[in-house]
Amino acid sequence: MKSVLCYLVTFVIVACHSFGGLPTHANKGVASSTKSALKMGIFDDVQKSFKSLFMRASASHILIKGGAEAANKLEDLKAEIGNNPVAFAEAAATYSECPSSRSGGNLGEFGPGAMVKEFDQVVFNDDVGVVHGPVKTQFGYHLILINSRSD
Repeated sequence: MKSVLCYLVTFVIVACHSFGGLPTHANKGVASSTKSALKMGIFDDVQKSFKSLFMRASASHILIKGGAEAANKLEDLKAEIGNNPVAFAEAAATYSECPSSRSGGNLGEFGPGAMVKEFDQVVFNDDVGVVHGPVKTQFGYHLILINSRSD
């Protein structure tokens, strides 16, 4: 943990130096506005990266492989399940084509980047305790239940 913090502080110092130091009110004009915007963008990126190191989520899913028929089946299941986690787990055990079906679709806890991009987008941005989808990925279509998330 200490080494990660040291790395981030070093990164911020190098980034500030590369873009001409910290923003000051003495610099005026378009060029300084652009520099300030760049610097603030760097700080936003550092903050986002730092936050993602500690972000965790737990989710369950139902995967059905195929095209439009898979999406339609998941729409029907979603209407039937609502946001009920017990009904979701039962449906996952019955219909999901993923090995996680044996555990009610539970994927456990994971961080950003552990799943495919489309899946991550939902899990780390949408409402917790709600069934989302169908979401299309390279594996097929998913219903996703976000069980928990720490920011």
